[in-house]
Amino acid sequence: MQSHTTVLNGSRSENNAPVREKPTTSKLSGNAANGDAEALDVQKNRPNPSLSETDKEVIRLVGQHLCSLGLQKSSDVLMQESGCKLEHSAASKFREQIMCGYWAKVDTTLIEMKPLLKHQRHLQKMRYHIMEQKFLELLEDGKLLDALSCLRNQITPLRIYVNKVHQLSSLLMITNPKDLQKAANWEGKGHKSRAKLLEKLQGYLPISVMMPPNRLKTLLTQALVYQQSKCVFHNSSQQPEYTSYSLLVDHSCLHCRTRNFPSITTQVLSDHCDEVWFCCFSHDGSMLATGSKDSCVIIWDVNPVTRQLVHARSLSGHTYGVGYLVWSPDDTHIIACGTEESSELWIWNAKTGELRTKMNNSAEDSLSCCCWTPDGKKYVTGGTKGQFYQCDLDGNILDSWEGVRVQSLACLPDNKTVLSADTQQRIRAYNFEDMSDYNVIKEDHPVMSFSLSSDGHLVLLNVATQGVHLWDIDDQILVRKYQGVVQGFYTIFSSFGGAADEYIASGSEDNKVYIWHRSKELPIETLCGHSKTVNCVSWNKAIPSMLASVSDDGTIRIWGPQESQDEDSENEENLNCDEV
Repeated sequence: MQSHTTVLNGSRSENNAPVREKPTTSKLSGNAANGDAEALDVQKNRPNPSLSETDKEVIRLVGQHLCSLGLQKSSDVLMQESGCKLEHSAASKFREQIMCGYWAKVDTTLIEMKPLLKHQRHLQKMRYHIMEQKFLELLEDGKLLDALSCLRNQITPLRIYVNKVHQLSSLLMITNPKDLQKAANWEGKGHKSRAKLLEKLQGYLPISVMMPPNRLKTLLTQALVYQQSKCVFHNSSQQPEYTSYSLLVDHSCLHCRTRNFPSITTQVLSDHCDEVWFCCFSHDGSMLATGSKDSCVIIWDVNPVTRQLVHARSLSGHTYGVGYLVWSPDDTHIIACGTEESSELWIWNAKTGELRTKMNNSAEDSLSCCCWTPDGKKYVTGGTKGQFYQCDLDGNILDSWEGVRVQSLACLPDNKTVLSADTQQRIRAYNFEDMSDYNVIKEDHPVMSFSLSSDGHLVLLNVATQGVHLWDIDDQILVRKYQGVVQGFYTIFSSFGGAADEYIASGSEDNKVYIWHRSKELPIETLCGHSKTVNCVSWNKAIPSMLASVSDDGTIRIWGPQESQDEDSENEENLNCDEV
């Protein structure tokens, strides 16, 4: 007969009698269970000895980023499991109080954090910045008496930044919030100004106490900037946002080459009926001017959406053809010069097609090049027969230099100094205010033309039989000689361009357009399509991916990026930035 005694786990005694075992569930309950749980918590909070300092920093970066996404619980679990601490508890409280504007509580917390400061003298500086924010917010809210009390009782007794305190006192007279923000160079009460304050205060604290805000985002952005700096085809000046790119792959040179860089002909314009000698885009990129041996200037309108050019108007009557063009700083007027045999110069209203001035001082003159002063009130012109004039918009000569044989001209941003390439193989500076002059650059061969960078610090020379040379004007040193271009004794014009003038383009006597990255001697792109010498190139400053070239074949070519390619073709060609 079977016994009703409970048999646990089927165990029996030696005489085959059932053995009653003690219940084991008590091990997971009561005090013993609580003790195990507490031990487990202690173990979780204990730093993991296998983690390096770098590992811990990465964990803190991830935890901070999770918090910024609102995933506080996930961050807490990560910190607990790793045994790391995101930041000091006082720092978290300090941040919250700053962002909420609890200024009385902030001061109390700051006293608690005093032992954590890098240097104890920083306490007063932190107090000043906090009270400054409080003072400005009180002023913006119209609480003049409270602001005055803050200035007298909380800021002045700190006895630091005395000049700044005087400036703050002058703000008491301002009642309009916008005027206050402008005078104080302050963004007003709210999240932005408090976040800037917090960032400033964080500089006084060790990173073990409080991490810099959005640190992971900053590091990712820096990585993107670095990768883009290594890409010779990255033709954009915009600061990259890490959210706009995949973080799973490196920056692609092929993507930049096909999407943002001029590499194919997008349009061929054939409205001129003879050789085309010169071209230049307006400063705002909305127009292109071309000059030809057919004695005509054509103004083309640029459609910013389709990137197509249409013939807007023709400016005719230039006896010896048009060999040089330059836009006024506001793009209202354009000056047209002829060849070395031309003694005439035309100033046109580019938008209406009306002739503003026709300058003709003497039939013996040679006016083959010119440049505007940056203020747009005067221009300088000259030629190889020894004329060198500064004139007003009505063609009146204001100053002149005798015996200066000019090949090319450019005005520096100071509005008074003009650079001139002369027939003595040099670039020389002429100051029209004090009528002084001095040498800037000396070459061993004739300088056929030159162009100035947007900031006025670099100059690009087309040197006979030598090609394209880049010079630093400030240090008066040769920076780089670019290879590939064929330059004899024809006048060929090169151009800075792309984002931040990072690229250089030039025509060539071998019917090609050469493009270099400014830091590399070898061309990164060679554009084919013209059938005769390419006389001039111009880069659109407003559309960095648009380039124009003109040639003795009578055509104007507009160059732009290739159309988007599918992923398969992108995988077939993996262009490495470091190999270009």
